[in-house]
Amino acid sequence: MTTLFTRIIDGEIPAHFVWQDESCVAFLVIDPMTDGHTIVVPRQEVDSWLDADESLITHLTRVAQTIGKAQQTAWSSARVGLLIEGFLVPHLHLHVWPANSVEDFDPHDVTHGQDQQILAANAARLRAALRDQGAGDVVPAEPV
Repeated sequence: MTTLFTRIIDGEIPAHFVWQDESCVAFLVIDPMTDGHTIVVPRQEVDSWLDADESLITHLTRVAQTIGKAQQTAWSSARVGLLIEGFLVPHLHLHVWPANSVEDFDPHDVTHGQDQQILAANAARLRAALRDQGAGDVVPAEPV
């Protein structure tokens, strides 16, 4: 059965993409812990990170780190969080978000249904930071 994330990757459900390459995509979370909260998702449907082959998990982690560095710059955050859990959607995904305190690590303290204009502005901010650090070849164009 096709996962929610596959439907997003295939364009059936809209999302604010910040990264697209042949192995994975990254887009903003609609219920973010902080502004800029992004998930990195493989195009291949893999249920758990333990099921991913080494090259895929290595690539996803590198992408998450690149996005994290851009988030830290764009939001001047003290730290960047990384979480892999996968209970709500059975499709491997890495959460990456700017953090300034331990309170920013509570996955139950989120903004439910973030305003689409705020998500769009945060995506534009993150795409610009990614381009500034040299990742422009994998950053999608700004939506019209």
